[in-house]
Amino acid sequence: EISQGRLGPGRIHHCMRMIGLTERAIEAAAARAIDPRRGAFGEETLSQLGVVQQQIARARMSVEQSRLLVLACAAALDAEAAKAGTGSKSAETRALVAMIKAAVPLACYKVIDDCLQIHGGAGVCQDFFLARALAGARTLRLADGPDEVHERSVAKFEFSRAKKRAKAMGKLPSRL
Repeated sequence: EISQGRLGPGRIHHCMRMIGLTERAIEAAAARAIDPRRGAFGEETLSQLGVVQQQIARARMSVEQSRLLVLACAAALDAEAAKAGTGSKSAETRALVAMIKAAVPLACYKVIDDCLQIHGGAGVCQDFFLARALAGARTLRLADGPDEVHERSVAKFEFSRAKKRAKAMGKLPSRL
């Protein structure tokens, strides 16, 4: 229990570091996309291509979603740490920790992969950081257990909430 209490902040730290690395990948991809020496399909720059615009936009949204999820988890852990005499985390906080362990590395992996795609062959070159970043993001997805384990924890939490709501209403919902 003591070691588990110490792991929560470490997980947040790893997720925030991955988000920072992903930010760097987005910056590199955006710089590559506006470079006038990197046009394609008759366009002056890659940034004029709809698919590149979509990749950059989705990357930004994904990073912001991940950041907000990590901040929510950190706030929940801080709130519970502030309560005197409580040694264990609530089910909601445990679910938030499971969410960041599954969602953030997966989102960052996808964003870095898209940024690597924008770079083309240079993206996989070992002289450039994107290949190492992609490997790091993939490793983080395995470091704390497979995504499916964390997703199962989140699902259990949701089912538990549904049962509590149904009990409060006096019956299980027959249809939605």
